[in-house]
Amino acid sequence: MTRPVATGPSRSTRGYRFVKRCLDVLLCSLAILLLWPVAAIVAILVAVRLGRPVMFQQARSGQFGRTFRLYKFRTMRERYDERGAPLPDASRLTTLGQTLRRYSLDELPQLWNVLRGDMSLVGPRPLLPQYLDRYSSRQRRRLEVLPGITGWAQIMGRNALTWDEKFELDVWYVEHASLGLDVRILWGTLGAALVPAGISAPDHATMPEFQGSVSAATPAPGNLPLPRSHSWIDGS
Repeated sequence: MTRPVATGPSRSTRGYRFVKRCLDVLLCSLAILLLWPVAAIVAILVAVRLGRPVMFQQARSGQFGRTFRLYKFRTMRERYDERGAPLPDASRLTTLGQTLRRYSLDELPQLWNVLRGDMSLVGPRPLLPQYLDRYSSRQRRRLEVLPGITGWAQIMGRNALTWDEKFELDVWYVEHASLGLDVRILWGTLGAALVPAGISAPDHATMPEFQGSVSAATPAPGNLPLPRSHSWIDGS
């Protein structure tokens, strides 16, 4: 399995990462202080409506393909077919789960992932480890930075985008990452929380499994515009 090689960052890159990490810790700590009542209410609702466990835990790929454990509030029931395999997402996703996903309240526990250093507030969404072998060499560049709770691909369309479109936007972010761009993404995320869109892919309850690029060639990144309107986040 081929993974990106960690190389020594330039002085400017090290400075950007240091400041970004400081902001991650500061903003996450503030968010936890402000949002813990919301998180507590969500936890109670999940426990009553879906049962235990309240938290959903799953292995995801972080920076340079390192595996970490991601935390979310549960949004689906545990239902299986006669062979013991989980039923499709559409059969397990509840009304409560749809609401939590619509406003990304299920993502609140990932603030803990950010404090741990597994993730950043802004970056490509962390995906399943089994996808690592399916990335093209260009798509693998998304692993050069910490994954994020929100990201460039999310405010540009979330799950309404195809996998190839998402990955191209992820790589564009890696190539253009800056504090200014991070602030624009966070601002877009805050504004879009009131107008959720792109929560699921067409004809899917969530997002279909990534099987590899539909073509060997991915589109050139070009000069992608900054978002003109806010559209909410996620895409996991």
